[in-house]
Amino acid sequence: MLNSSSRPSADHSHRTGRKPLTSRAQLEQHALRLFADHGFDEVTVEDIANAAGVSRRSFFRYYRSKNDVAWGDFDGELEQMRALLAGFPRETPMMDALRETIVEFNRFDAEQLPWHRLRMSLILDIPALQAHSTLRYASWRAVVAEFAASRLGQAHDSLLPQLVAHVCLGASVAAFQQWLRQDDADLCAFLDEALRAIGPGLQAHEPRP
Repeated sequence: MLNSSSRPSADHSHRTGRKPLTSRAQLEQHALRLFADHGFDEVTVEDIANAAGVSRRSFFRYYRSKNDVAWGDFDGELEQMRALLAGFPRETPMMDALRETIVEFNRFDAEQLPWHRLRMSLILDIPALQAHSTLRYASWRAVVAEFAASRLGQAHDSLLPQLVAHVCLGASVAAFQQWLRQDDADLCAFLDEALRAIGPGLQAHEPRP
C-alpha cells in the first residue's frame, strides 16, 4: 500500500479520494446506470440528458460524446496525477513514485467505489469503449513517460520511458481485471502488488543520484 513517509506532504492533504459530486459527476452516474441497464449501444445522448434532467446542449458542455462519459473528468485527473508525480523528491525511486501515484489515482471512498467498478467493467468489456480507450490510454502513458524521462535523463519518446509507461499500464489493467472478478476485492491492493512486481526490472535503469 502507500508509503506515507515517501509521499510529498503538500499533495497528501488535498488528495483524499475523488472530488465531491458535481453536475458533471451526476451526469456521469446517470449515463453509467443507463449503460448498465440497457446496453451502451442502445443509449443515446438524448437518453442521458433526459435522465439527468438537462438539455442536450448542457450535456455537450461537459462531454464531447457518450464515449467520453464513462471516463468522467479524466483530463482533470491526469493533471492531478502529473502534479502528484512532480511533487515527489528526487531521492524517491522512480518506480516507488509511480506505484504510489497510480494507487492513489485509483483510490475512491466507499460511496464512489461502486461507480468506479461499473465504469471500469464497461470500459474493459464494451468494444466501442475499448476502441475509444486507446486515446485515453495514450494520454495516461504520456504522463508516466514524461515522469520516467525526467528520471532517466532521456526524451519522453525514447525506448525506456515508453517501456515504463506501457508496462505500468499493462500491470494496472491486469490489476483491474482481477479486481472486477471479485466483488469484495481491494483495488488498491491489486494495483500495489502488480506494480511492485514490475518495479525492480524497470527501476534498475534509473541513474543513482
